[in-house]
Amino acid sequence: MRVIAGTARRTLLVAPKGHDTRPTSDRVKENVFNIIAPGLRDAYFLDLFCGSGAIGIEALSRGASMAVFADIATDAVKATKDNLTQVRFTGKAKVLNMCAIEAIANLKNNSKLFDIIYLDPPYGSGLLDKALLELTKHELLAPDGVIIAEYATDEPPQDHAQLYMYDQRKYGNTQVSFYWHPKGMAQ
Repeated sequence: MRVIAGTARRTLLVAPKGHDTRPTSDRVKENVFNIIAPGLRDAYFLDLFCGSGAIGIEALSRGASMAVFADIATDAVKATKDNLTQVRFTGKAKVLNMCAIEAIANLKNNSKLFDIIYLDPPYGSGLLDKALLELTKHELLAPDGVIIAEYATDEPPQDHAQLYMYDQRKYGNTQVSFYWHPKGMAQ
């Protein structure tokens, strides 16, 4: 696992111990970042279910100004912190050791809204729909922001009336959906 592009390009990243974390493939990562590239410069990024932190670190490497990482697994949080130290991005990051739902509630009082929110829950966990619902409830997305959801192709998320899915891509057994809020989530 490595950083694909940007200032930390080619840096190798560590994965959490065990088999509970499924890293996003380089192919998926490269394609997702090619799609969101125009909105990445100086973006405020949220990486939920962060695992090793590879997605948020890729965002920082490509120009995001700040990233918040959240994962409930202690090994994942340790790997994320180790990786942030390796790429020298600790000053641009905040790492939360809590479940994504708790992190969303915790971040609702944040003074800054997120430009890009990335969700990659464990496949088969049922957490994607819960997280999408909580995100719309707590209004963490900036106007013109995007929510990106990565999930197994056989477990598509439910329709969320407050979100508009504007793009969807399939990569083997992985699917990625891109959402925005028609009215902007910030009031």
